[in-house]
Amino acid sequence: MSEFDAASWVLQDAIAARVFPAAAAEVGASGGVLWQEALGRLTFDETSAATAIDTPFDLASLTKVMATATSVMRLIHDGMLRLDQSVSSFFDEWRGADRETVTVRDLLEHASGLSARLVDPPGMGRREFEHDICTMKLEYEPRTRSIYSDLGFILLGFIVADRRGWLVDDQVRLKPDRTFEGVTFTLSPNARRRAAPTMAMDEDLRRGQLLVGEVHDNYAAALAGVAGHAGLFGSAPAVGRFARTMLRAARGDAALPPPFSPELVRVFTTKSRVPGSSRALGWDTMLPTSSCGTRMSPSAFGHVGFTGTSLWIDPDRDRYFVLLTNRVCHGGTIDQMRDVRRGFHDAIP
Repeated sequence: MSEFDAASWVLQDAIAARVFPAAAAEVGASGGVLWQEALGRLTFDETSAATAIDTPFDLASLTKVMATATSVMRLIHDGMLRLDQSVSSFFDEWRGADRETVTVRDLLEHASGLSARLVDPPGMGRREFEHDICTMKLEYEPRTRSIYSDLGFILLGFIVADRRGWLVDDQVRLKPDRTFEGVTFTLSPNARRRAAPTMAMDEDLRRGQLLVGEVHDNYAAALAGVAGHAGLFGSAPAVGRFARTMLRAARGDAALPPPFSPELVRVFTTKSRVPGSSRALGWDTMLPTSSCGTRMSPSAFGHVGFTGTSLWIDPDRDRYFVLLTNRVCHGGTIDQMRDVRRGFHDAIP
């Protein structure tokens, strides 16, 4: 009997309960992989292909930490960006007494005053998004609270693209480091055919369509699949490679390539001072009531994605936890997915 059998049973039970059809998991330490498993089929159709450990999943909001926050880290390392820079210095339409003091840090901490999503359906392309976000009424006074906002990370994505580009795909790959190998905004034709499908949301112009290798989030789709809040695809081992790098940096490994210095990773994973917030810079931090479960140490940080993805890293325990599913392919509710995540993490010693 393996020490990971209980975690596997949690996922098998979730598939049987139709919370998601496909799942791939990896648990590891700073020294390497400890456990991998792929479960279920790509859809609930019994003739659907079995999930493989290298099945690409739509990572959804893991994009916020893996691509956007990490790209901001690189820009800071290279002296091309500061956390205290005003958002108004990047966008001409970001004007008004209520928002002049908002900074890059505020966007990363989900404390900028922006609401979660737009009131009206999104436009097509950057120009429309930038105008709508920069001119919308703020929901609260910046830094007085934290509201999880895709809109703030869409703006961060624009800043990253204008300053340098992304740390994934062919634009700014870290070579010869393998941190981002297998993580991409654009799947190859072969990988796209093997991807775990999702179903378009009702508010999506693509509603009713099965999306295979095509981004689920309708805002990211309107931005051609490359956005600061969503758009990445990757397999469990690919996410695991990134997680190991973050884990090693969080545990003090100074031999890693930029921007993964222990000092910079500590800045980005330290809980903010925003009242009532568990957020760090992009990352979330440990709360016993959250999806990370009850066994994580106070040093743990992580993130989840709407499609059913999850990444948590615990430096004190020297562990990382990757769980990828396609809940949004005729699967269960967000509450059911949260319960599965909690059960999964608590089942791992």
